[in-house]
Amino acid sequence: MIRRNPRGDLPQVHPDAFVDPTAILCGLVIVEENVFIGPYAVIRADEMDAEGHIEPIVIGAHSNIQDGVVIHSKSGARVSIGQRSSIAHRAIVHGPCTVGDNVFIGFNSVLFDCTIEDGCVIRFNAVVDGCHLPAGFHVPSNRRVGRSTDLESLPRVSVDASEFSEDVARTNNSLVLGYKRIQNEF
Repeated sequence: MIRRNPRGDLPQVHPDAFVDPTAILCGLVIVEENVFIGPYAVIRADEMDAEGHIEPIVIGAHSNIQDGVVIHSKSGARVSIGQRSSIAHRAIVHGPCTVGDNVFIGFNSVLFDCTIEDGCVIRFNAVVDGCHLPAGFHVPSNRRVGRSTDLESLPRVSVDASEFSEDVARTNNSLVLGYKRIQNEF
């Protein structure tokens, strides 16, 4: 469902993107080309700051937002998802937040008030809160990373993890074409 926010902003979805009919996009959301947005995802740019301003939520080209993902932002702050990034099932990305290119965010992970640079892998059930994660870092499953985390304690992304991330992105890119082809059948 594509709908306006109370201020009147309407999502902008590239014609080559696929948004599942059960997903909700509300407000100042920009979806670039060849993006897959899965069932029951909610992307909501509707909160304003004290002056009535809202920054957009931008989903970069060739990225995928999987089933049940929630993307929202506090007080109209910007959320940016880079290109070829995967936000896996039931993850929460709450702005302000910047996710770079070629990033994998695992099932049930939570991101808040953070910057995740290019090529990072955040595994399942992880929390990244209030910090800047440089390019190529790997956050293991069930790990919490915050302002006081010694980033040197985190591993770098392995070749296997990088290949897994690329495979997820590639698989979801092919889903865009498949679902676009049959979208008028349901």
